[in-house]
Amino acid sequence: MQSSAIIDHIVNWLSNYANHARSKGFVVGVSGGIDSAVVSTLAAKTGLPTIVLEMPIHQKADQIARAQEHINQLQKQYTNVESHHIDLTTTFDSFATVVDIGEKTEEKTKLAFANARSRLRMVTLYYYAQVCNMLVAGTGNKVEDFGVGFFTKYGDGGVDISPIADLLKSQVYELAKELKINQNIIQAPPTDGLWDTDKTDEDQIGATYPELEWAMSVYNQHTIEDFSGRQREVFTIYDHYHRAMQHKINPIPVCKIPADLFK
Repeated sequence: MQSSAIIDHIVNWLSNYANHARSKGFVVGVSGGIDSAVVSTLAAKTGLPTIVLEMPIHQKADQIARAQEHINQLQKQYTNVESHHIDLTTTFDSFATVVDIGEKTEEKTKLAFANARSRLRMVTLYYYAQVCNMLVAGTGNKVEDFGVGFFTKYGDGGVDISPIADLLKSQVYELAKELKINQNIIQAPPTDGLWDTDKTDEDQIGATYPELEWAMSVYNQHTIEDFSGRQREVFTIYDHYHRAMQHKINPIPVCKIPADLFK
């Protein structure tokens, strides 16, 4: 993998897209994870104004520390980077106190609130983007965006551009090394940061990213009957998530009215 050449390609792509869109630069949410660290660095490398937002909501201390360390490092390297710390905890708590749909399962409520965190951050990103005439740069990778759909619809999936969505997670790590991203970010277990507990991506999905990358590579050429043991288990997990994610990436269904009904 030609990491340096890929970095140059993405940086040029970002610059060209922003120029054609007549946008001043980029807004990126920084979480303390590897994907947002890579995307924010790529955006900064364009030389265009880049706003990085740290938006904790009941966030774990280690996630906040990693995000802040990355932002500090970024601003030392690039003079075009502006940062804002926006604690959305109180806003989220206010929302949580006024929504009540009566009878509901605890598990569904927890998931709905987790997704609400992501959507609240999306609203914040777009506020800054609109005020500053910038583009919201997404941080999803190929496995998350097109494999298992590990993103929130109209949350972290609500973006203007996706710089790393054609890269597998393992390839994002390669770029992170080339970009000299902090080691504590590279070594941290991937997490979406949407839960009060220390849930990692693997805890939620049931498979590691290397396993998911394998399943993604064989998915269209094989069926579950071709595998056994752990491979069969991982293939089943991938198949479940991939089928369930289609509503996230397909166009919104539109009810077409028969022409004669307009007469």
